[in-house]
Amino acid sequence: MVQALGARLRDAQGNDIAQGGIGLETLASIDISGLDKRLSACHIEVACDVTNPLTGKEGASAVFGPQKGATPEMIERLDTALTRYAHLIARDLHVDVLDLAGGGAAGGMGAALYAFCGAQLRRGIEIVTDALHLEACLADADLVITGEGRIDSQTIHGKVPIGVANIAKRYNKPVIGIAGSLTADVGVVHEHGLDAVFSVIYTICTLEDALKNASENVRMTARNVAATLKAGQQLR
Repeated sequence: MVQALGARLRDAQGNDIAQGGIGLETLASIDISGLDKRLSACHIEVACDVTNPLTGKEGASAVFGPQKGATPEMIERLDTALTRYAHLIARDLHVDVLDLAGGGAAGGMGAALYAFCGAQLRRGIEIVTDALHLEACLADADLVITGEGRIDSQTIHGKVPIGVANIAKRYNKPVIGIAGSLTADVGVVHEHGLDAVFSVIYTICTLEDALKNASENVRMTARNVAATLKAGQQLR
């Protein structure tokens, strides 16, 4: 992205590095003299649905690399390359992105937009809630239902369900999460405002079948959630 905007990422011989994360292994200097001048007149807000930093155990490579098929060896190389990148950004641009919350979003795009474009990184849920006046709606609700494709331990790092739950809990509203799937580490979300979570998948199936039957699966899950709430009222 930064190369497309006119920045030069050079190796020790002064040549442009290869594109892609591994190309950063040979990065020796950053030149922004050719950066598109129009950027200086822009105010850029970036919606980040995660708060992960650029590097480290919670960084872009370690957390999102496995989701994209990266092996442990690839992850180690990518993390080292991104660390090098961060140090050179600090040296040549005088901007610290190493521990920037959201810097690891989209494989490090958050850090790049912050450093090269002067962008403000905001939680995606904040931008959405402001636009929708969501807090006013949740304050008047009896029950809040939210969800995403998969609810897991990464959900607590700025994802929409936790953002919704945080607002709902300001008004002591119960919050239920519905997802395409849950993982074994999903229990951590209960410490962050989600009172209960449900998967819409009831049987072992292929992704194709899950997508094909999504509407019916969501309907069935919603019915069971409603039935559970009704049964709970009878226990009073």
